[in-house]
Amino acid sequence: MTSRLLAILAVKKAGTYLRQEFKRDAKSFVLKSAHEIVTRADKGAEKIILTLLKKHSTNARILSEEAGLYDYNSNWLWVVDPLDGTTNFRVHNPLFSISLALYHIDKPMLGVVYAPYLDELFVAEKGKGATLNGKRIHVSKTSELKKSFLTYCYGTHPKHMRMAVELYRYFKMKSVDMRQMGSAAVELAWVATGRTESIVIPGTHPWDAAAGVLLVTEAGGKTTDFSGKPWRFVDKKTRKIRMNADLLATNGKIHQKILQHLK
Repeated sequence: MTSRLLAILAVKKAGTYLRQEFKRDAKSFVLKSAHEIVTRADKGAEKIILTLLKKHSTNARILSEEAGLYDYNSNWLWVVDPLDGTTNFRVHNPLFSISLALYHIDKPMLGVVYAPYLDELFVAEKGKGATLNGKRIHVSKTSELKKSFLTYCYGTHPKHMRMAVELYRYFKMKSVDMRQMGSAAVELAWVATGRTESIVIPGTHPWDAAAGVLLVTEAGGKTTDFSGKPWRFVDKKTRKIRMNADLLATNGKIHQKILQHLK
């Protein structure tokens, strides 16, 4: 089984499970931190994905949001977010997703984001473009900020929250439309498909963005950190994983216009 087929099988199977859980009372949850929750659905979807990866991709490392890092001696790394948008899921907001990516050392080779309730499957392979339900997608051609739709997300550290609030206030005062959707993976996929022009994430976790950054770049967009350097969360030499790497993803046309407010 190819990595692409394995990834699609994993997210589809986990997606079927999440749709079933979505119909139940999803109010049962526990706090991971002051700003993060985990539900039974997170754990269940993760188990489905990890079982398939360990069975069919035995030589790769695995980084998963809930289970942590399975650190095998390999240059290949699967990055798993079994339920991105847990709060949305818990309150029966259908904008949630599954994110699964495959990296070779520090470079994304495969990215899959699946929104189960919407039944939208976004897939990107390095050098092969990006698709939505099998159809090729491209970022938007919008080049004016005031005609752009921006989204944002943020990490769990207070400084990341403060930065996100300041960015929101700045752009809204400039009459630029900016929203928070509640699922970074979906928001990245929407940049790739041209529904939005940008997402800004101070302090993103790798599992939230690992698949989405490849979707954006393969659809013709651009992803960097807040200094303008290529976005990376894996150190090429040590293979250590950085947990709070700032991310700006855009259609490329408005990248510098947003970046100048982040430096």
